Amino acid sequence: MTASPRFPFSAVVGHDDLRLALLLNAVHPRIGGVLVRGEKGTAKSTVVRALASLLPSLDVVADCRFGCDPGAPDPQCPDGPHDGAVVQRPARLVELPVGATEDRLVGSLDLERALTEGVRAFQPGLLAAAHRGVLYVDEVNLLHDHLVDLLLDAAAMGRAHVERDGVSVSHAASFLLVGTMNPEEGELRPQLLDRFGLTVHVAASREVATRTEVVRRRLAFEADPVGFAAQWAEADAELAARIAAARDRVAEVVLPDAELRRISALCAAFDVDGMRADLVLARTAVAHAAWRGATTVAEQDVAAAARLALPHRRRRDPFDEPGIAEDQLQQALSEAAEQADDGDEPPDGPDDGPGGGQPPEEPTEPSGGGGEEHSEESGRAPADRPSGEPTPAFRARLLEVPGLGEGAPGRRSRARSRSGRSVRSSTVEGSGVHLAATLAAAAPHQVARGRSGPGLVLRRDDLRRAVREGREGNLVLFAVDASGSMAARERMSAVSGAVLSLLRDAYQRRDKVGVVSFRGDGAELVLPPTSSVDIAAARMRRLRTGGRTPLADGLLRVRKVVRVERLRDPQRRALVVVLTDGKATVPVNPELPGPRSRRAVDDALRSAGLLAAEGAASVVVDCESGPVRLGLPGQLAAALGAPCLRLEELSADNVAGVVRAARDADRAA
Repeated sequence: MTASPRFPFSAVVGHDDLRLALLLNAVHPRIGGVLVRGEKGTAKSTVVRALASLLPSLDVVADCRFGCDPGAPDPQCPDGPHDGAVVQRPARLVELPVGATEDRLVGSLDLERALTEGVRAFQPGLLAAAHRGVLYVDEVNLLHDHLVDLLLDAAAMGRAHVERDGVSVSHAASFLLVGTMNPEEGELRPQLLDRFGLTVHVAASREVATRTEVVRRRLAFEADPVGFAAQWAEADAELAARIAAARDRVAEVVLPDAELRRISALCAAFDVDGMRADLVLARTAVAHAAWRGATTVAEQDVAAAARLALPHRRRRDPFDEPGIAEDQLQQALSEAAEQADDGDEPPDGPDDGPGGGQPPEEPTEPSGGGGEEHSEESGRAPADRPSGEPTPAFRARLLEVPGLGEGAPGRRSRARSRSGRSVRSSTVEGSGVHLAATLAAAAPHQVARGRSGPGLVLRRDDLRRAVREGREGNLVLFAVDASGSMAARERMSAVSGAVLSLLRDAYQRRDKVGVVSFRGDGAELVLPPTSSVDIAAARMRRLRTGGRTPLADGLLRVRKVVRVERLRDPQRRALVVVLTDGKATVPVNPELPGPRSRRAVDDALRSAGLLAAEGAASVVVDCESGPVRLGLPGQLAAALGAPCLRLEELSADNVAGVVRAARDADRAA
C-alpha cells in the first residue's frame, strides 16, 4: 500500500524562521534540534513532517536494526559486528507519542525471546529507529518529564544507554530532534528549553492575502494530494540538493576569530547561562554560511543564528517573557561589533558593555497601579483599584495532596502510574508485565507441564502485572479575598507572593492552577485552570482590589470550578487554598430581611460545607489582623474540614506545614 504524499515543504506559505531553523539543522544536525512554539492551527506539524522528504537517502548496513553507517559502523552496535552488506533507504521521520512509555522510547528486553528461548535480547526503541533521521515530538510540553530528559540526553550525546531488565546496551542515536508545542497548554522548564538548539515562535498571519493563499494551497492538496505534490516536486528537489551540498560544505566553513568574539559578546550581553548557547550559536552560524554557499562565517550568519538560538535562553524564570525584540538584537549586535573588531580580550568589569554581562536595555512594563493605603475600618477601598505588580514570590516547598491518586503525569503528589517505578506485582491491576514475578509464578510448574528444552511453558494464570507508582499533577485553586478589608499593602503583597510562588512551583511540577477573586458584589474566575505561567502571571498583575467581601459567592464559584474540572479530568485531584480575613459582608441573597453581616457569615459557612462535600482538600490562610480578631477564618476552616494557618506562617519554610496539616486533616476525616 502506497503512503499518501506529505504536504510539500516548498509549498508552505510564510513561516520563514521555522523553515530556516529546520533546514539549518538538516545541514548541521549537531546544532541540537528545533523547538517550535505557537498557537494551534499554524501548520507546525505540517512543516516538520514535510522536512523528512528533503533529507538525503542513507546507506545503511543490511539487517542492522540500528541503522549503522557502513562507512563508520558503531563498534558497540548490539547487532554487530557487521558483514559489510549495504542497502539504501530514505531518512526516517519517527514520531514519539505523548503517551509513550520509557520502554517504547529507549527499548527493553525482548519479552517474547526471553520467555520462549530463555535468552536476554534487546528490543530497540524509537531512539534506535530515529538514528540518522528525524525524531518528532508533537506537544512536547505535555510529554512526561523523565521521557524528555531521556531523549534530550540522547540527542546531546548522540548515544542511547539502556540499563534495565537485566539488559545493558549502548547504541548510536544521532537524530534531528524537533518538538512542537502550544504555550497555552503549559511550558517546558527553562532547563529543558535550553537543551533545544533553536526555538521558533510561529503565529498565523494577519495579512488577508497570505491567509487566502494558505487556504487555497491546503484545499488544493486535499483535493489531489498526488497532483499537488507533483507541482512542487521540482522545488523540493532543488531544496534537497541544496541541503546535500551544504552538508558536504559545512566541514570546510571557517569561523574567524572576529566572528567567534562577536558570538561570545552576544551571549554575554544577553546574560545566558553556561556555554551551550555559544556552541549552538557558533554551529548555527557555520551552518548558515554553508547554506548560503559561503566558505567563511560573516556577521550576517551570526545575526541569523542569534535570532534562532538566543530568545528561549533569555528566559531565566517562568514569569519572564520569551523572545528578543528586534531593536534589542540590533543594539546587542552593534555593541558586539566592537568586540569582533577588537582582538583584545573582553573587559571583565560589570560596566564595560557586553563583556561585562550587561544585557541591552529592554522596555519596562508599566505598573498595574499603586495608590494610597486603605482604611481597614471602613471596609472599603477606592473602587476598582489595580493591585499593582505582585510581590516577588518566595521559594515554595512541595505542596502535596494526601493519598494516592491516578491523575495526569506530573511531579507533585504520589500516584499510580504507567511509567513510574514498579513497587509490586498483581494479578488484577497494574500495567505491563512484571517479568520477574511472572517467571517466578511459572517456574514451579515446569516439570508438571512437561517442559523439555529451553524456554518456559506459560499459562494465563502465571501472568503478573507491574503495579507502578509515580507522581501526578494536581489542580491548585486559590480563592483570594480582594475586598477592601484585605487591601492593606502588606497583606495583599503577601497574598500575591504566595500565589505567585505556587504558580512557579506548579509550572515545574506540571500542575494546573486557577485563581478565583472575590470582591465588591461577586466573585470572578480571574485565572481559569491552566498550566501556562505566561497567562497566569499576566492575570495576577491585573488583579483588582477594593469593595465588600462576598465570601459565600467566592466559595460557590470555587465549587463550580472544581465540579467542571472534575468533568474534564476526573482523575486530577484538587487542593483549594482560601486566603481571607473571613469578614464576609455580602450574603448570597442581599434582598432578604435580617442583619446583613450575620446572614453573610452564615451563607459563607453553608457555602464552605457545600465545597467540602465535593471532596477537595482545602487549606484556609487566616489574613485577619488588628487588635480585635473575630476568629471567622477558623470557623470557615471548621466548615471546610480544613486546617487554618495564619498569613505570617505561609513562608518559604512553612508551606510544608500547610501540606502536613491538610494531610492530617484528611486522615482524621
